[in-house]
Amino acid sequence: MNIAMNRIMKEFKEVVANEANGIELHMPEGELTRTPSNSSSTKKDIFLTGSILGPPDTPYAGARFHVDITVVDTYPFNPPKVRFTTKIWHPNISSVTGAICLDILKDQWAAAMTIRTVLLSLQALLATPEPDDPQDAVVANQYKKDRRLFEKTARHWSNVYANGPTLEPECDAAVKSLVEMGFEEEKVRAALSSMLWNTSDALESLCKG
Repeated sequence: MNIAMNRIMKEFKEVVANEANGIELHMPEGELTRTPSNSSSTKKDIFLTGSILGPPDTPYAGARFHVDITVVDTYPFNPPKVRFTTKIWHPNISSVTGAICLDILKDQWAAAMTIRTVLLSLQALLATPEPDDPQDAVVANQYKKDRRLFEKTARHWSNVYANGPTLEPECDAAVKSLVEMGFEEEKVRAALSSMLWNTSDALESLCKG
């Protein structure tokens, strides 16, 4: 763990020195390392949090998205585990779990890469989605078939979940109409987004559970 910890401390300073590009890295209060709950090993992972500012000229512009970063014992020879904790509508990020489809977090990782590399790559992914290699097939399908509706949905999610600056009144009204029927707001939003904002189809989906 000494190699991983020494590397992370160095990288933390690197990110802090370059926060002007919209990325942030935070260390948790209290203990920095924990033994994974699903492991009987004595090895400890390092738990960090980060955030990225949505890039300009995208549906995510002006919104800030947070991620959990787990640095494994074998870092930097193996990539960190990263997931979005801010809900987001994007082809390469699960709208349910925050799981990410990004090559450098899998087989394209190299030991010379850093947490800053990861955060900048995530920021770039928001600007250039890869719908043909999706993490969320529903979002990817919407992206390919109706780009304008995808962007509208992504702006709405960014406004609601990430303090994005752009309101989408039609989306807000559709959500409100189904919430007033007694359904949970988050489930309503997910159903409407998946059903291309067709209120009847979303209602049918919600009723089926």
